[in-house]
Amino acid sequence: MSAEKCLAKGSAAPGPVPKDYIRVYSMRFCPFAQRTRLVLKAKGIKYETINVHLKEKPDWYLKKNQFGLVPALETPAGEVIYESPITCEYLDEVYPEKKLLPSSPFAKAQQKMMLEHFSKVIPYFYKIPMDKKKGEDVSGLEAELKEKFAKLNEDLVNKKTKFFGGDSITMIDYMMWPWFERVEAYQVKQFLDGTPELKKWTELMLQDSTVKALMFSPDAHKAFFKTFLDGNPDFDYGL
Repeated sequence: MSAEKCLAKGSAAPGPVPKDYIRVYSMRFCPFAQRTRLVLKAKGIKYETINVHLKEKPDWYLKKNQFGLVPALETPAGEVIYESPITCEYLDEVYPEKKLLPSSPFAKAQQKMMLEHFSKVIPYFYKIPMDKKKGEDVSGLEAELKEKFAKLNEDLVNKKTKFFGGDSITMIDYMMWPWFERVEAYQVKQFLDGTPELKKWTELMLQDSTVKALMFSPDAHKAFFKTFLDGNPDFDYGL
């Protein structure tokens, strides 16, 4: 069973997770949940998706995950794992085929440090369009985001690699990608212009079969994000 439409408060709880599958609780437009779905897809794991209404969370979901956020994973044994970096690392350990994290402890630590740095970039993707909508001056925030993009560009220049973990896609690329898929919706695409290596990375990511299988068009992202900015997110947009 995969439920495309969001399950909201008052909905019946889904049954047990089928044997040999894992379940991901998601929301179609959530970039954090997209991280987990990218890893599931890239590793060829059999999974089912249950989308959750994040404004009217079902009671049964809050019992599984007290924070009520997505993504979360559930195993056939009823084990629940949440927080996107934790779900992704869990999947890479439990399903060792096609490892996405490096085996070297130092290389793995480097990816985690990079992820920590990137977590400081994420708020800008929301704050800039939200403040813009309120008519506030965002030039300072935009200058800071440009600096962050320049630093990511510099990382790729220094590494002399196509991707952030080497010359093929690894975990860190999938962990960062969802926000770059949405740069038009966040009204920050123009800041990629001064970052040739970062821009090239986004073009290479768009060619990846896993990314292509899960992505929405810029127009769909813009339409959903508009409902989000208006304070009434349409989680089922386009269905």
